[in-house]
Amino acid sequence: MEYQFATKGICARQIIVDVDEENETVNKVEFVGGCSGNTQGVAALVKGRKLDEVIGLLKGIDCNFKGTSCPDQLARALEYIQDEI
Repeated sequence: MEYQFATKGICARQIIVDVDEENETVNKVEFVGGCSGNTQGVAALVKGRKLDEVIGLLKGIDCNFKGTSCPDQLARALEYIQDEI
């Protein structure tokens, strides 16, 4: 199932996440805006991983003392998805 999230405090404006709800794994991630190379790298690294694993790896990562980052915002989006499924 596809979910769309408006981000807060980062360069990327939106994160689109496709999740296999039955297996609780990430199928695909797309960042709208942000640093293209970095966001593509994050998206490639999380593909096929369990939601819990990705959240554990990315939650709390900070970008330039903003209190969040693209990876952190993805982790927060995945937490929301976990609560929904």
